[in-house]
Amino acid sequence: MIVLRRWKQLTLSFMVGFAALGSGFTGLHGTEVSAAANAVPTYEVKFLAKPETVLENGESLRSEVIQAFGLAAVPQAIGVAYYDTDNLELDAEGWNVRFRKKEDKDNYELTYKKRYPIVNGDINAALSLANQEGFDASDDNYEAEIDWGYGKQTLSFSNTKKISTNTTGTTLPSEQDALALLLDKLPGKLKKWSSPNWGEQKLSQSRIHGPLTFYRYEGSWNGQKMSLEVWPIRNADGTGTENLIEISFKTSDVSVASQLRSELMDTLESNGWLLPMDGLKTQLILERYYAKKTC
Repeated sequence: MIVLRRWKQLTLSFMVGFAALGSGFTGLHGTEVSAAANAVPTYEVKFLAKPETVLENGESLRSEVIQAFGLAAVPQAIGVAYYDTDNLELDAEGWNVRFRKKEDKDNYELTYKKRYPIVNGDINAALSLANQEGFDASDDNYEAEIDWGYGKQTLSFSNTKKISTNTTGTTLPSEQDALALLLDKLPGKLKKWSSPNWGEQKLSQSRIHGPLTFYRYEGSWNGQKMSLEVWPIRNADGTGTENLIEISFKTSDVSVASQLRSELMDTLESNGWLLPMDGLKTQLILERYYAKKTC
């Protein structure tokens, strides 16, 4: 009996050891079943400009700005609104939900964006964190982009859906109708963000922040397509609006982004146009377009 018991123990030890060895061999082939690589982002370089130096009488662009960046004299008008709860619970998790209508398009644009701060310029750390949370190179539903501003960088993943409409101009649907469309097109990542149906619950409790209309001038500078946007945003005390002006370009090449960013900053500074701070456009709209729902 003692011999038999020892034989069983040896056999069990051998089987456990073999299983462990087998798992080790599986590990050798881990690259075949490992998670997808980090996403490869494009770049959008953004700077703010001083409204009093680039606008004529607080309205139209000065001719020297138009000439410097080869901008069209007539801008495109775009209606926009954001949706979040009274306590900005989506924004607190890095999510922004936007509803937009361009005046010359026959569709609405619904955008769901997740943002990750880039700390001390460590882009790979932000990409790796995003990968852990499901945003990787295999997901073609989201566009990865690095917003590179005056003093900081932000990684974002955007999922944009378009819905045909007969509406002309920049008119947006009612708050309830827009929210219904946003809920209908809600992507899975946001829906299941921190718990099952978390995103759906938070978005269904959201309200409109806006709407407002901004104006986009497009042009070309140093062989690069440029965009200058004028955002009339409600001022802090709610008595009027103040203009936020953003000038930007996009590229998939980090070296181009870096070189032209320096040149663009120099151009803005030398002309006295640069506002040396990072943009807070979305945050301002979320905070200033506040009107609690009434019972």
